[in-house]
Amino acid sequence: MAGIGRLWRRGSGGLTMAYAVGHISGGHFNPAVTLGLWAAGRCATKHVIPYVIAQVIGAIIAALVLWLIASGKAGWMAGGFAANGYGNLSPGKYGLGSCFLTEVVMTFFFLFIIIGTTSKGAATGFAGIPIGLALTLIHLVSIPVTNTSVNPARSTGPALFAGGEYIAQLWLFWLAPIIGAVIAGLLTRWMYEFEAIVDTVVVEERRGTP
Repeated sequence: MAGIGRLWRRGSGGLTMAYAVGHISGGHFNPAVTLGLWAAGRCATKHVIPYVIAQVIGAIIAALVLWLIASGKAGWMAGGFAANGYGNLSPGKYGLGSCFLTEVVMTFFFLFIIIGTTSKGAATGFAGIPIGLALTLIHLVSIPVTNTSVNPARSTGPALFAGGEYIAQLWLFWLAPIIGAVIAGLLTRWMYEFEAIVDTVVVEERRGTP
């Protein structure tokens, strides 16, 4: 039951925040999402670096808050602090290749769903629901393999507090999600090429054809 609760928290967190701030910034929260949307022509180049910096800072602050709360319990030990890893640091002891492929594939489908549900012709007002459900399913599949990243910023925050080998393995959780996201972005750019490439697109924005 604890595992189901964790899955629900992560998926519902993405869903609620997409609705809360999606109309302001697009609700990326994730460097892979930003770069995938950029590859799809949905995010202006000038916004990529500021978004990524903000996402990483936010993830580090969030990890710090969790650290401060958790460390208030007597006898608490950080352990891996929910950081991502492969090999001996993988929850299921999966090797580098398996973990790399998992993160590429999971992030690909995550971006494919994000872009599809926010494209012209998709049902208006409901994008957050399939995005949140997709994130829940992704965690269900990949927690045993990598502890689920699909988000380089999410991986960075906990790794900095877990330290040691987790920081040394952080490269995979930047590279693999970005590769998956960019592939999805390029594919959907071809699929939805009739849509105009404009400024950074927010959740549920509807655009005219060129």
